[in-house]
Amino acid sequence: MTARPTRDMPDLDADDADIAELDQDEALIADLAEEAEPAPGSVAMGRAAIARALKHAPNGPGVYRMIGADGAVLYVGKAKSIKRRIVAYTRPTGLTARIMRMVAATMEMEFVSTGTETEALLLEANFIKQLRPRFNVLLRDDKSFPYILITKDHVSPQITKHRGARNRPGDYYGPFASVWAVNRTINALQKAFLVRSCSDSFYEARTRPCLLFQIKRCAGPCTGEVSHTDYAEYVMEARDFLSGRSKAVKEQLAREMEIASHELEFERAAALRDRLAALSAVQGTQGINPRSVEEADVFAIHQEGGATCVQVFFFRTGQNWGNHALYPRADRTLEIGEVLESFLAQFYEDKPCPRLVLLSHDIAERELLEEALSTRAGHRVEVAAPKRGEKRELVEHALQNAREALGRKLAESASQARLLEELARAFALKAPPRRIEVYDNSHIMGSNAVGGMIVAGPEGFAKSQYRKFNIRSTELTPGDDYGMMREVLTRRFARLLKENPRAGASPLPEGEEVPPPPPGEVEEASAASSAWPDLLLIDGGPGQLKAARETLAGLGVTDVPMVGVAKGPDRDAGRETFYADGREPFRLEPRDPVLYFVQRLRDEAHRFAIGSHRARRKKDITQAGLQEIPGIGPTRKRALLHHFGTLKAIERASLADLEGVPGVNAAMARAVYDFFHAKAT
Repeated sequence: MTARPTRDMPDLDADDADIAELDQDEALIADLAEEAEPAPGSVAMGRAAIARALKHAPNGPGVYRMIGADGAVLYVGKAKSIKRRIVAYTRPTGLTARIMRMVAATMEMEFVSTGTETEALLLEANFIKQLRPRFNVLLRDDKSFPYILITKDHVSPQITKHRGARNRPGDYYGPFASVWAVNRTINALQKAFLVRSCSDSFYEARTRPCLLFQIKRCAGPCTGEVSHTDYAEYVMEARDFLSGRSKAVKEQLAREMEIASHELEFERAAALRDRLAALSAVQGTQGINPRSVEEADVFAIHQEGGATCVQVFFFRTGQNWGNHALYPRADRTLEIGEVLESFLAQFYEDKPCPRLVLLSHDIAERELLEEALSTRAGHRVEVAAPKRGEKRELVEHALQNAREALGRKLAESASQARLLEELARAFALKAPPRRIEVYDNSHIMGSNAVGGMIVAGPEGFAKSQYRKFNIRSTELTPGDDYGMMREVLTRRFARLLKENPRAGASPLPEGEEVPPPPPGEVEEASAASSAWPDLLLIDGGPGQLKAARETLAGLGVTDVPMVGVAKGPDRDAGRETFYADGREPFRLEPRDPVLYFVQRLRDEAHRFAIGSHRARRKKDITQAGLQEIPGIGPTRKRALLHHFGTLKAIERASLADLEGVPGVNAAMARAVYDFFHAKAT
């Protein structure tokens, strides 16, 4: 797609363009043709080449290609009037630096006329994907997304993953974001519907059931373990589930399970229970499952540090079929809407388009894109940038994923050694740190409090040396973050002093011992505890840093650099304030790679601490059961278990799924959801 006229050139596609101005442009072109031969590679030479090509440019819609001296295509653009569009490239003023570089490199131009501007848009996207011009927005890391296929060319249909042309008869469901998402879904569907996944040749060669039949992931039609009529019912249920009729399928399985239980057919009831649990597992691992969006693709774009990430979520039949991050190549001077607009045209060049496309940012030529996608898809396609409601929530969720994915990409793209060198410079360390320890706490109102320590160094995260600290003290006030930090650091460095005292750190006072861990809790392994950190990062502001400093000073440890990382206003990432000994509080530049690195360290510590807390809390929940939720009695417990199959499935259920359980109202669903998803700190 062409660059937006408001940034790169005058809008010469406007229907009310000034004719007199166009006449002036043509006079300017005539003057260019009469000028002496300009210097090779100059803007003037490029303008002259474009002026010569303009004599043969069509007035109608179409696509133009700007070609360099080596014959490579530099840029592909579309226009409602090619002649009026490329006139802008010949003007001496009003061009951005990017366009001036492009013009200077241009030696000739080629044109393709189309019947409409919509056709021009489709052709432009096709050319960009084929030719990959260096001045266009380019969709990188693009590939065909996988689908689930249930075949129709065999007496016993097969379920399998599929990528590429749809040549085989059958029903295709997708796209899914990754092969991993497809395999996970197929595995769960095999448990739920017992549909075979083996190839036809393997099927025909069987004389006895295979292992999948033994582990109850296939009905065994190959050897007659199930009749073709019953197997066809399994396949129909799988098709219904993938087509969006999951609620009806689950209700039918729940009824059959209830009937089997009343008739004392406990083995059949258990099999139905397992199938029901497998269906809940499919939806439970899908995260957000929208209630008002049946079929849509959600695109969110984020730019930072000169890089761009587009996160796409696929929703089909009311289910989330995964997300994928793409990193298009785009000039940093382009507006975010321009990049997204060009990205979308290329993305759907070889993919089926749903009826609804939701965007995080509005685009200038939205109606034209809708018409182009509708033409290609064969049905009406709506492109929208929602401002409120559930659709906006989906976009915000995708935007958050885009920010996080780009942060990870930026952090990984920089050399780890260089990052450590820059980190040493930013924090005034004597040398790049070889061992960084990051500490964070997690709890809910003081319950199940856990401290977490992660370790990073030249090789990245050293996950084998991560340690959790179950807070033991009974004297701490619930929610006392400072007290928890003191306990964690005391236990960590007391053991370190005992096992590996070093210069600058006093050993433990005489008669003082490291407190032993309680039964069943494993403390730091000697390999990890014997290594001294070169830098401590504390998740918190001056209060947390002071508590940490006083704790280490009380142990005689005074030579370990320590930095507090405080979140910015409104907890905005990128506006963190750093606190260090002997320095005023400071911030890093928003695009500083060191800032992304520290954020990544901090977020990893937060993830590890919260994960440890949730594991500990989950153990308590499992032991207590649903009866611990206020208002949940035997009847509602039975209804929840009948609907979801297992306690684990209830825990992973969304609020909307809980509200759909018979006998559970909105308030009760909220109580159950909050019980399992209370936010840890």
